[in-house]
Amino acid sequence: MAFSGAFRRVLNGSSSIMTSHFASARFSSTLTAPKLFISGLNRNTTDEKLKEAFAPFGQLVEAKVIMDRATQRSKGFAFVTYASIEEAEKAREGMNAKFLDGWVIFVDPAKPKEYRPPPQPESQQSSEFGFRTNKTIGWCGN
Repeated sequence: MAFSGAFRRVLNGSSSIMTSHFASARFSSTLTAPKLFISGLNRNTTDEKLKEAFAPFGQLVEAKVIMDRATQRSKGFAFVTYASIEEAEKAREGMNAKFLDGWVIFVDPAKPKEYRPPPQPESQQSSEFGFRTNKTIGWCGN
């Protein structure tokens, strides 16, 4: 019954319940670095628009929308770095679950990049008959 009441309030435009529960669930971790991960970006959001939106919260070191190498279009997420953790925390509180370029964005602490070992070259093994396997085509002659 409580769910239907909350659902009705959301449909009627009183979404503060949904926003507060959703935002509080995302604030479970504390910042340990001044770098933030921004997700849910509009594909048309640029570095400049991102800087404009996050500049009021403190001194920006960097604001970078991540682009796809092949298409040169936004991947829908970005990283914002501040001069201090306190400024990053203010930005996180002020911008999480807010609209930017018509889309709701989410601001979370950035996680360190995980180490991935470089890919190992696969050895080409030939059979005793001079054939080798090719994973994309199948068998091919030498």
